[in-house]
Amino acid sequence: MEFHEVRFPASLSFGSVGGPERRTEIVTLANGYEERNSPWAHALRRYDAGVAMRSLDDVETLIAFFEARQGQLYAFRWKDWSDFKSCAASAEPGFEDQEIGVGDGVTTEFQLSKRYASGGHAYLRPIKKPVAGTVRVGVQRLPLTETVDYALDVDTGVVRFFEAPEQDAIVYAGFEFDVPVRFDTDRIQVSVASFKAGDVPSVPIVEVRV
Repeated sequence: MEFHEVRFPASLSFGSVGGPERRTEIVTLANGYEERNSPWAHALRRYDAGVAMRSLDDVETLIAFFEARQGQLYAFRWKDWSDFKSCAASAEPGFEDQEIGVGDGVTTEFQLSKRYASGGHAYLRPIKKPVAGTVRVGVQRLPLTETVDYALDVDTGVVRFFEAPEQDAIVYAGFEFDVPVRFDTDRIQVSVASFKAGDVPSVPIVEVRV
């Protein structure tokens, strides 16, 4: 898949609306009970960037970004202001935020992930687009140093240790992250007159699998 490692202007994504979307197939049986199944292991997120446009300068920036991505052709990074950290929104990422694996003395690569838990159930979301400079990694509650103890691939979210963590050693990480997305339209329509009156364009954005 064609991907540009560039983030949609964060100042324009702030104020957008959107969030996760699941796909659930529901069959109602003759006795009234339901059978429910989901073909998706992971949610896809959808957003509308148009509601964040506040001026014609914003629209000009949007159109430049849209043209550089050639509409839907190239995917890019998106900051979801409602969910972009491994920790609480009011906190700063720390190396103990998320457990991303357990050592076996052999494995050297671990995928960044974020755990969403509620009521005794949890969902583990792979994080493929961490933000460079924000990732913190530790093993057995001891902080490690990037380039000394491990390397991070910011394009895939994979942490590669120079020496495999020992058997049963818990691997932790904290980070900020982006969502891989693309425009969900090949057309942007803006009316200068209506925009000044408070109307804004619809700019649908959809998450992509990477």
